[in-house]
Parts: sequence; C-alpha cells; structure tokens
Amino acid sequence: MATLARPLTDAAAAPTAPAMPDALLPVYRRAPMEMVDGAGITLRDADGRSYLDFTSGIAVNALGYGDAGLRAALHAAADGLLHVSNLFRTAPGERLAAKLAARSFADRVFFCNSGAEANEGAFKIARRWARAHGGAAKHEIIAVRGSFHGRLFGTLAATDRPGYRTPFRPLAGGISVVERDLDTLRAAIDAERTAAVILEPVQGEGGVRVLEPAFLRAVRELTRERGVLLILDEIQCGLGRTGRLFGYEHAGVEPDLMTLAKPLAGGLPMGAVLMTEDVASAMQAGDHGSTFGGGPFVAAVAEHVLDRVSDPALLQHVTETGRWFGEQLQKLAMRTGRVRAVRGVGFMWGADTHEGAGAVVGRARDAGLLLVTAGDHTLRFLPPLVATREELGAGLELLDGALRAGPG
Repeated sequence: MATLARPLTDAAAAPTAPAMPDALLPVYRRAPMEMVDGAGITLRDADGRSYLDFTSGIAVNALGYGDAGLRAALHAAADGLLHVSNLFRTAPGERLAAKLAARSFADRVFFCNSGAEANEGAFKIARRWARAHGGAAKHEIIAVRGSFHGRLFGTLAATDRPGYRTPFRPLAGGISVVERDLDTLRAAIDAERTAAVILEPVQGEGGVRVLEPAFLRAVRELTRERGVLLILDEIQCGLGRTGRLFGYEHAGVEPDLMTLAKPLAGGLPMGAVLMTEDVASAMQAGDHGSTFGGGPFVAAVAEHVLDRVSDPALLQHVTETGRWFGEQLQKLAMRTGRVRAVRGVGFMWGADTHEGAGAVVGRARDAGLLLVTAGDHTLRFLPPLVATREELGAGLELLDGALRAGPG
C-alpha cells in the first residue's frame, strides 16, 4: 500500500489541539481530525498525520495548499483596501470583471460571496429579463434531474435532493426539476411561461455526470428557439477543472448567464454571475446587490487565481493527466471488482461503488486519503489542479486498499 511521500513537518513537533466546547451549529458531519496545515496536495492534522487530499476543499483549492504565488497575492492584497462597499469604485473588482468577460462569452459580471448566492442572483436577473420580454407570466425556472444549485430557498427548489428539500417546504415557487432528457425539456419549456433553464455541464453532487455535448447543444438551440435564457452553473466544474477554462467550451455553446464560485478567490468567499449585454440591459440600479461582493481584497486574490487557472500549460496538464487518471480508475474498477462505473473529465471524476460510498470514504481517510461522496454510492474525486501523476497514483493505491478492505 502507498504511503505519503512528503511529510510536512516532524510529527513529534505537531501541536496538540486543545479541547474546546462545540458551539457550532451541528449541520455538518465533520470528520474527527482537526486540519492545521498543508503543502501541495497534502493536508496535516493537529496530531501530525498527513493526508493526500482528493477533495480540494470540495473543488475550491485548485492550486493546492501553501502555493507561493497565492500567498504572495494574499499579502499584496492585504496591503491595500480590504473593503469600501459597492458605493465606490475599486480597481481590483473592475479588472477581474474585465478579465472574466474577455475570457468568456460574457459582457457583464456581478460579484457576490458564494455559489448559492450566484445562482440566486442569476435567477433574479433571468426573471428581470423575462419580465421585460414577456411580462409577469414569464418567470419559471427549470432545472433537471441530478441537479445541485444551492441550499437557499430559490436554489434549493432547483436542487434534486429530496433530503435537502423536504424539511424546508414550501420552497420558492415557479421553479421545477424535470427529467434530464431533451424530450422532457421540449415539453416543459414554454415560451410564454419559462424564463430560464439551468444546467451544470458536469453535475457534481448529482453523481459526477457529464452532460453530453450534443445534449447541451440541443438545449441551447431549444432555448433560443423559444426565447428562454440558458444558465450554466459552473460553480464546481468551471475555472479549469475540466481541462478547459469553462466547461461549456467542450460543447461549443455559449450560455446567456453563467455562475462561478468555489476556486474563484483561492479559498476566500466569492461568487460571480456572468451574462451577456442583452441580459444585463434588463437590470437597473437597485435591482440587486451584495455588501461584500467584489471587494478589493478578494477581487485582487481572485485575479491571481484566474490568471493561474487560465494558463494553457495548466489546462493541458489537467486534460492529459485527467485522462490518465480516468484510465487508472477504470483499471482499478476492473482489478478490484468493487466499482460498478467510472465517469468524468479533467480533474473531476466519479466512481459508483457496490457498497455505500461513505464507508469507503471512512476507510480511505484512515489510510491517509481524503475523498468526498456524490450520492450514497458514488465516490467523487476533485484533486487540486496541480496534482502530479505520481501523487494521483499514490492516492489510487490507497483507494485500492480501502476498496478491498470492504465487504465482498
């Protein structure tokens, strides 16, 4: 079985976590260890134990841990303004918006603080545009089976996770989830009632399901025919994770709106809604806002991250190494007989297991590998984009042992 090749410090010198009262709201099933340090794709806990991290903080830490360039960007940003509100102009946010627009389909950008906020904002913007083009009746938002768009009331209504939804009904109205096929969408989309369709090019929480390029192209054509906006949620799959800067590039389509978050500011809270000028023209001063959105500190750091994940060499690495990783997962599935299916792209993969995925995650963690699930029977792999084949191979050896240690 593989061992971690690069301890961060002498384990004997590691600090011991003090006992503290648990005052946090218990809405997370946290693992027992306390993380205190990291380097590259390795995390270290308070007891000095190291772990290979194949979660990236759930697709946030694209550059891994302790990255020198990110650290320098943080220090430089801290020497400037932290916050002045959106009552005034600041250069970092304006530069970042211009770069996002220049590197995408978009003309305008709205900044907020999270992915759920970005999707809520996109819903509001889509409804504002739809009202201007079809009146109050044109307001419905359509999502598809397997979707995850957030946990606020609007985004929760567009999220296909009954366990998340049921305790909080009634959810926001005018939002529905339909089957993930073209015939169902064709029947559901009504030019007079539908404002927008929202899709993830790669469904993350829904099992790491890559939407076929032909399907995305057909939905794009259908929405255009019926005067309906297409929102692409790239909160998890965007910003380099698929081997392209944006996931929609694989299908050769362009949305009307796109949402980003997770890796955008390198671990600082930031989300964004990108849109065309046509969509943006429906919004007026006062229609939406965010106290902290696009502040100078987070925007300066995000500009550095955007430049890094836009690097053609990094994107080529993710494409080629991601393809290799998928091949190795397929070989592992055949070798162990413990995996039913493998799917994914770039550095975003899922593996369906015969036993509950949570049990595998627990054994992998005990062996020194951090994973996250994407449903009851799907392991999700989201390593930092800087991970090498050697590091990924070491993680796969640990996964092999964790799978074989299970029943059957």
